[in-house]
Amino acid sequence: MDYLALANAGVEKLHPYQPGKPVEELERELGISNSVKLASNENPMGLGPKAKAAIEQALPELARYPDANGFALKSALAAKLGVNTDQLILGNGSNELIDLVYHTFVSSGQQVVFSQYTFIVYAMATQAHGAKAVEVPAKDFGHDLDAMAAAITEQTKLVCITNPNNPTGTFLTRAELEAFLAKVPEQVLVVLDEAYTEYVDEDERHPSIDWLAQYPNLIVSRTFSKAYGLAGLRVGYMVANPELIGVLNRVREPFNCNSLALAAAEAALGDEAYLSEAVDLNRREMARYEAFFQQQGLRYVPSRGNFITLDLQRDAAPVFEALLREGVIVRPIAGYGLPTCLRISIGLEQENQRCMDALAKVLG
Repeated sequence: MDYLALANAGVEKLHPYQPGKPVEELERELGISNSVKLASNENPMGLGPKAKAAIEQALPELARYPDANGFALKSALAAKLGVNTDQLILGNGSNELIDLVYHTFVSSGQQVVFSQYTFIVYAMATQAHGAKAVEVPAKDFGHDLDAMAAAITEQTKLVCITNPNNPTGTFLTRAELEAFLAKVPEQVLVVLDEAYTEYVDEDERHPSIDWLAQYPNLIVSRTFSKAYGLAGLRVGYMVANPELIGVLNRVREPFNCNSLALAAAEAALGDEAYLSEAVDLNRREMARYEAFFQQQGLRYVPSRGNFITLDLQRDAAPVFEALLREGVIVRPIAGYGLPTCLRISIGLEQENQRCMDALAKVLG
């Protein structure tokens, strides 16, 4: 049976997402130990104390279904963001919600506009839904919003923007984004993916939630997987016009967020001390990486996320393999169209020092 022939038209040219290898598998393959994983943009501090306590408290109720509407978490988010609960939708990570937007609004033959060198899910979802991908060439490793606005046609249904951008860490200013939104026709939806927004300094962070009142076609997407340290529980959220959220809820699977994720996210949202410590750690260690790269004469892309992209200006694959043998796992991003680059997640101080030492040895 040719099952691929039975699949929807867009599936044939897709390839499964390739995650990084688990630490245990890598150590077994290479015969090494005590390796460090700096590949998936996770919070290196681990689970926060309030989230951990909430998980423990929720354990006795796991035989029951979770709250399908996520009432408690939505209420906490609404209070923090200054929105109504009917402006919120929860998902199994923000990735599920982005796909839900595609599933709800994007059809075969329509167009989706996104930047070169951005979150790979946009291209995958566009292909899977039979739509046409309009990939706009990057500008300085990031979004060229003027060119993206010019790429919008009558067939465009959706525009996707990641800010800070993944995998390059570039950052769009408030003025750039506001000017872009003013150019987008009202029937074209815009997903503004802010998965890393907590790592942006407060004086630089955009009032993107406030823009929703002026731009009802805007959807702001965020996650608890990064700065809040809940990547393993998979919980994200979107904020948008209530009517738009209502349409998404027609398609959303019931019980798409599990009980532990809901409880932990609500607790993490209120753990300001943990979040502040995570952001401070990231800021300090990012500065150390930048100083190291400058000292070594290495090219890098300044980042507002919890990762930094190193451009070796030659094939990065041999360096990636050599780092593996040193017990350091980073992320090659040739699949994003950047074969000369490695993305390095910001870890704990000792993990980052291990990575710098290994890079100095490998490149020496």
